Amino acid sequence: MPSPRNFFWSHATHLLRRCGRQPDGVSSQRSLYSAAPIADLIAPPLGANFWGIGCSRRHRNLPAMENQVKGMMSGGLDVSDLKNANTVGGGVGDTFGEDAATEEQPFTPWARIVASGLELLRDPRYNKGLAFTEVERDRHYLRGLLPPTVISQELQVERILENVRSYQNPLEKYIALMDLQERNERLFYKVLIDHVEELLPIVYTPVVGEACQKYGNIFRRPHGLYISLKDRGHVLELLKNWPEKNVEVIVVTDGERILGLGDLGLNGMGIPIGKLALYTALGGVRPSSTLPIAIDVGTNNEALLKNPFYIGLRQRRTTGQEYDELLHEFMIACKQAYGEKVLIQFEDFANHNAFRLLQKYATTHLVFNDDIQGTAAVALAGLVAALPITGGTLADHKFLFLGAGEAGTGIAEIIALEVSKQGKITVEEARKAIHLVDSKGLVTKSRYESLQEHKRPYAHEHPPAHDLLSAVKVLKPTVLIGTSGKGGTFTKEVLEEVSSYQDKPIIMALSNPTSQSECTAEEAYKYTKSNNCYIFPGMGLGCTISGAIRVHDDMFLAAAEALAKQINEEHLAKNQLYPAFNEIREISAHIGAAVAAKAYELGLATKLPQPKDLFAYAKSCMYSPNYRQYRKSLLPGATVPRPRL
Repeated sequence: MPSPRNFFWSHATHLLRRCGRQPDGVSSQRSLYSAAPIADLIAPPLGANFWGIGCSRRHRNLPAMENQVKGMMSGGLDVSDLKNANTVGGGVGDTFGEDAATEEQPFTPWARIVASGLELLRDPRYNKGLAFTEVERDRHYLRGLLPPTVISQELQVERILENVRSYQNPLEKYIALMDLQERNERLFYKVLIDHVEELLPIVYTPVVGEACQKYGNIFRRPHGLYISLKDRGHVLELLKNWPEKNVEVIVVTDGERILGLGDLGLNGMGIPIGKLALYTALGGVRPSSTLPIAIDVGTNNEALLKNPFYIGLRQRRTTGQEYDELLHEFMIACKQAYGEKVLIQFEDFANHNAFRLLQKYATTHLVFNDDIQGTAAVALAGLVAALPITGGTLADHKFLFLGAGEAGTGIAEIIALEVSKQGKITVEEARKAIHLVDSKGLVTKSRYESLQEHKRPYAHEHPPAHDLLSAVKVLKPTVLIGTSGKGGTFTKEVLEEVSSYQDKPIIMALSNPTSQSECTAEEAYKYTKSNNCYIFPGMGLGCTISGAIRVHDDMFLAAAEALAKQINEEHLAKNQLYPAFNEIREISAHIGAAVAAKAYELGLATKLPQPKDLFAYAKSCMYSPNYRQYRKSLLPGATVPRPRL
């Protein structure tokens, strides 16, 4: 069997001769790469089938280069048949037909083995801008492509912040940060991690809501994967088009219920992109292992359908069997492409799909819905953290929700599970202390037949109450939670009524965006700072480090308990139920460790043996945004000389 050196060299020189180049004297990596694409350095000789040409698919049987290009033509003169003459000045000929081809004649966009020169500067994962060292500039052919100054990553961060802060419009700040993510990935995460409290509202809520509303207008480079009804029967092929093969976390939306803004169709892609940026910044999940996906089944938003800049299908939203078949094909394709351990997070699906999709795939996939389960875990953590202030246990409280959608019933259910666990009673008994108010008033037994399935467990025997204030007077709850998506609904009268019989009521206004929050902290006489960002990054970290194959409710209980344990006396002295966001990566490591431990306990973890110190292991697995030093990469026996300047 030939040595790797001879194997590569023989095929490289063979290609050089076919291209009219003489291999004699070609000893440097640079000159070899400039003539030979990676596919031909590792493929069998031309004329046979070879794999991996110019793309990252694992297994691809394609004809030789000439036949491939010719086969793409529908007639007329083929690019590969055009005369490949040297330029007037003696430069390199148009070997692969890029310049000879007309707009109607396709050519192959060959990729090189090692990113260098402009290719390196245009790759956001490896680009460091002016932070490339003198040695790196020599090794990777960057001389002349960058100004001569070398600056540190810390100084780059200061410059980015100065630029972002100079914008008055929050949407302009969002665009500036997203542009940074597309050109220098590590610098983007460095800025976000080091200044998370300042930048989190820009990268995610509330500014991401406006960004989604105007997504088509501000669209620049495509980010993530777009799957539409046109792709039925080919979803697996689309997933294989994604360049990363080791995907561990997917966030997917169909755009029907974006935050509190309604149906935004394909414009909802801003949500998966933002969520996964937080998975990396807050939870330490590697960005290369994340994949944002938008599923386009149309939109019922008339303004978007009439907007010439809308990027999605221009049709009414598809429902029923056609919708279900596309979603099912997507779920099956995810496991086929990325295996049993890929975590799929459903995001911003409408109620009528969110609950049934979660129920349908919870037993077959590693999946959760952040609007239902993530919000619930955060709220539960706040309630547990508040107990030292209010006294007693969760079972001593009576809960009233304004809003009976995904978030409201999700929180209600996790509270019932925790009360059941602590009090050693059934979940059905625990639910009796939990009440819901929806758009028609208090959810009661008399309305049972007309209720949606997810509300029925909380339909209790009570006289009708047609508004929140009436329900408060009848039930006298000690905990009031808002998930209605309607701003200002915790009125002065409601808050005064609650405080009239409870010295220290717990008021949680959780609706997003903040403009739709039920009340302000001042209005509620209570500081509260709840945000899903506390839970889902740690949940993703815990699932990936344990190799979990399913998400169990107890894993969310473990996450909530881990978050509540991070609240100390100093936080409680300020009536603060959640820690500051500048502590979030440490918190995510604690949550990730707790989630992983529960996965091991339930027999759902596959990465064996279990690490002795899961917290230390979780921290060691977290992505760091600091720049890495690049070294030259050589073929066996080849050398790269320092360029003469």
